[in-house]
Amino acid sequence: MAKMVVTGTVVIINPNLNGVDPSASLDLFQSFSIKLITVSSNSIPASENGILKVEDDDDEMCDNNGLEGSIRPLQKLSEPMCSYVVYFDWSNEMGIPVAFVIKNLHPNDEFYLVMGLPRFQISHPSHFLHQQDPNTESRLADEQGFDMYVPRDDRFGDQKLFEFVSHFPKSLMNSLKSFVKNELVSKQKEEFESFEDVSNVLYEDGFSFPVLQQILDAIAARLPIQVPSDGILKLLFPIPHIIQDNLDGWKTDEEFAREMLAGVNPGLIRLLQALKSKRLFILDHHDSFMPYLRKINETTRKAYATRTILFLQDNGTLKPLAIELSLPHPNGDQFGGVSEVYLPAIDGVEASLWFLAKAYVIVNDSGYHQLVSHWLNTHAAMEPFVIATHRQLSVLHPIHKLLHPHFHDTMFINALARQNLISADGIIENSFLPAKYSMEMSSVVYKNWNFLHQALPTDLLKRGMAIEDPNAPHGLNLVIKDYPYAVDGLDIWAAINTWVQDYVFCYYKTDDDIKQDTELQSWWKEVVEVGHGDLKDKPWWPKMQTREELIESCTIIIWTSSALHAAVNFGQYPYGGYILNRPTLSRRFIPKEGSEEYEELVRDPKVAFLKTITPKYETFLDLSIIEILSSHTSDEIYLGTRDNPKWTSDVKALEAFKSFGTRLGFIEQIMIERNNDPTLLNRIGPVKMPYTLLYPTSEAGLTGRGIPNSVSI
Repeated sequence: MAKMVVTGTVVIINPNLNGVDPSASLDLFQSFSIKLITVSSNSIPASENGILKVEDDDDEMCDNNGLEGSIRPLQKLSEPMCSYVVYFDWSNEMGIPVAFVIKNLHPNDEFYLVMGLPRFQISHPSHFLHQQDPNTESRLADEQGFDMYVPRDDRFGDQKLFEFVSHFPKSLMNSLKSFVKNELVSKQKEEFESFEDVSNVLYEDGFSFPVLQQILDAIAARLPIQVPSDGILKLLFPIPHIIQDNLDGWKTDEEFAREMLAGVNPGLIRLLQALKSKRLFILDHHDSFMPYLRKINETTRKAYATRTILFLQDNGTLKPLAIELSLPHPNGDQFGGVSEVYLPAIDGVEASLWFLAKAYVIVNDSGYHQLVSHWLNTHAAMEPFVIATHRQLSVLHPIHKLLHPHFHDTMFINALARQNLISADGIIENSFLPAKYSMEMSSVVYKNWNFLHQALPTDLLKRGMAIEDPNAPHGLNLVIKDYPYAVDGLDIWAAINTWVQDYVFCYYKTDDDIKQDTELQSWWKEVVEVGHGDLKDKPWWPKMQTREELIESCTIIIWTSSALHAAVNFGQYPYGGYILNRPTLSRRFIPKEGSEEYEELVRDPKVAFLKTITPKYETFLDLSIIEILSSHTSDEIYLGTRDNPKWTSDVKALEAFKSFGTRLGFIEQIMIERNNDPTLLNRIGPVKMPYTLLYPTSEAGLTGRGIPNSVSI
């Protein structure tokens, strides 16, 4: 029986000792549970508890007697970290060791294990998991964050991976976030002090923080990045588009409303009433957030479920009329909610209260956008189509050739998201309002997801934002004529639909050809019954018996993976890179008259605003990720183009595709003309920021434009 020893290093960090007696001796061994998990799910027993010794040169910091340690006075804890070696006796019969599971059992949850750096003496892949339940979620070690398995042809290419990680330290912010937190706490600079301080910290001075050199070395050993020899990293962000031409435009009611039509989340606003005038609209986040408010508001985050009523003015812009902020009834849900309504104001404390009310709306909108409009409706919804296409359609099948470019890199970016963004204690949970309820909220919304509703015309009709008119362009009349997302989107949708129809007609002459294509039928069966198995019995699924159903389905797939994703993704930093414009969480309720918070609001409304919305730590996390997600790499392939001009030998298909590309070029010129039309006020707004998210083309970088073929970032 072969035996060997599995060893690894555990780094323990305490970034905040508030509430802990600095001289108290802590039995850390009893505070942390460390187990090695095998493929057979058996825990490997440890010799002498699996703890070898402390490895640290500073005897003042850590004792060298097992996991016994004492907390030193706070002022001496500039780098309160200790490294411990753990080891386990292992034999073949125990199965392959695949993970360490580490639990923090200490009553002060600010004292935790920040990272494990494996030094394994066996060839099997082992890593640390920062979680409670290995049966629920598994992740690689932080420094292995790009090593998750994805089929080779679905991984980032070398150039894209290099450009992605070159955003370091932002590209590994989930691994480094504890060091950012530690620096902010130790320097007691967790809050932005003023609006000017926001700009200075984010875009001018930056923020520097130290990281253990051994951690940086482990990262550099796996990724093509340079790490500083002094262990000091710096965060500095580009000035976002929203404040490049007008620093104060974001504060206006007009811009607040305009971004519901031409912002990063333009697909939620809907018609409120069906009177002939059709002038009232609503942005309604009430039902999505109300079920979670009791749980959220028991934490340090405080929030409302919001509804915003807007009026369509004669000049085509929207004017917000009222904001309703709702909380669960203190006596129970059976009594409904408790709501307060805030009205626009321009002077005094009423104006400050209105300004806060708008922030609570945007906090709701930011969370819903990230979890539903972005993650669920594009990344997650498309993945079953990617998998089924690879499994059921030959690479020679015409529908595989049609759809394959629109699945490029999707599997890999989704794997990265599960590793770093939507994971437990990941970037999303840390920096957005729903916190640990984020994935639950997304899953609940998915229960009402409808494939056919992802079609832009159907979506507009469903929200009351358009009326069917066979004589109108695209068969629809928009209720708000200057609705940039819808106007531009319908042009792109129609171009995709025409291209798909021309292509499908090349290969399927009758509906019987659809029915008799066994690969196609197997593909659709897997999409519906396996990929979207929770919804397999929904009556709205196309039966895939006609050419019309195939054309509609493929148009929806291409629209979702290209234009819809572009519309909700590449504006994240241009609009949200200024955290004051799109705060991601709130920490205080609307202050009540007579309270200290109310007096502060009267005395200094900007400080009160900053104490309510996203603070520095969560802002750093949010901006680090959305800057990368909003950027195009130099090898991006855009809608209407392909990486291989000889992707098919069929002349008719090539001619149809060439016409598609030409049509998109024409559409882009039309969009440019619209943005130059001074009568279309919603296209530019008070911030002087044209709506470019659906321009088909782009250069590399943070451009706020361009439609890649796929959900590739």
